[in-house]
Amino acid sequence: MNEAVPSRPWNAGAILLFVFLPLVVGIALSLLIPQPVIGVIKLDDAIYTNTAGDMITQLIYAREHPEVRAVVLILNSPGGTVSDTEAVYGEIARLRKSKPVIAFIQGMAASGAYYVAASTDYIIGQPTSEVGHIGVILTLPPNPLILEDIYTTGPYKLTGYPRDTAMREIEAAKQGFLQAVQLGRGDRLKVGEDILLRAQVWPGIEAVRMGVIDEVDSMTRAFEKAAEMAKIAHYEVVNLREASGLLEASSYPFFLQTSEGMLTPYPNKPGIYMLYIPPTVRQP
Repeated sequence: MNEAVPSRPWNAGAILLFVFLPLVVGIALSLLIPQPVIGVIKLDDAIYTNTAGDMITQLIYAREHPEVRAVVLILNSPGGTVSDTEAVYGEIARLRKSKPVIAFIQGMAASGAYYVAASTDYIIGQPTSEVGHIGVILTLPPNPLILEDIYTTGPYKLTGYPRDTAMREIEAAKQGFLQAVQLGRGDRLKVGEDILLRAQVWPGIEAVRMGVIDEVDSMTRAFEKAAEMAKIAHYEVVNLREASGLLEASSYPFFLQTSEGMLTPYPNKPGIYMLYIPPTVRQP
């Protein structure tokens, strides 16, 4: 008959090692996992080549960096060119496939800036934010010219296209804008296209009632909503302009200046724009 082998008592060191080793390993592993980030992208200018390029760089950074779990767009813009606005819209759509994007309207999100906001998951404004202006403007080309000192090989060589072509183009851009809003807002919209296509600017309170934005609240609420949608807590807020290595925004003469150097709200070049121009301002 085998005698029972007496069990050896655990010494204090072994007990401490058994209890605290998993805790130490867990802490070490947690330090290796980056803290969740909510990225911030600010737009406080018109949407044109420079600003759109900067926004796209930041959106791509957010998409490619896993620690960025959500993005908040802070908007204060009258809109801008159709092509640049559409480019930003496309990058937001790509980002939204993997991460939530929230828009906070700090002052104005009109025309192209609202087009951008409508592409996000959720829009928060302030009670007096200026929102909407769904539509397009165009400087019509002049009628075909005949100049004595300039020889052209076609009647539209100097203008690019006839006026009726320009009007068809602006109508197509308007319909594209409307469809982007209807797609982005979905069944949250409480008004039809007859109201939307008035190209009206609404205050934030009215925009909520119409379903054009989701709620009025503070910027803090925008970050809370982003964290809620991303299912994160204890996050860090990071300026994506700095994180993506962008330099300070370079000046670009998007807006027309008078001969006295006064800046106007009119674009510097003719073209097709999703741009809000205050009605009290007269062309210089």
